[in-house]
Amino acid sequence: MTRPDETTDRLAAFGRWLTRERELRGLGRDEVVRTMKLAPGVMEALESGEEGRMPPRAYAIGYLRAYAAAVGLDADEVVLRFEEAQGRAEPAGRRRSVRVSPRALMIGVLVAAAIAAVALTLLRS
Repeated sequence: MTRPDETTDRLAAFGRWLTRERELRGLGRDEVVRTMKLAPGVMEALESGEEGRMPPRAYAIGYLRAYAAAVGLDADEVVLRFEEAQGRAEPAGRRRSVRVSPRALMIGVLVAAAIAAVALTLLRS
């Protein structure tokens, strides 16, 4: 379990990373705010990494995706880094896998075969 001050440190580091990536691309804060059409306070909250200033998680994810697009970053990477900073991301080896039941697989195969049979019949006529 992570301590609150560890999360605070990671979020602050995440905010510094966002700021650095924006600055490396030669973009000013005002320019990105205009592109994102957000209040400057939201931008400051994202780049500060201060948990108390952050919008609710669902909004933060959307804002971070918009930030990534405005700055030229990969949105999935930005969100993953944010979730890691919050201590919410699952380790890569522990991701859930999708399991398909044998019955569902058989039904899918039968439906595909039926569609193929109808298509062949129509093509031959």
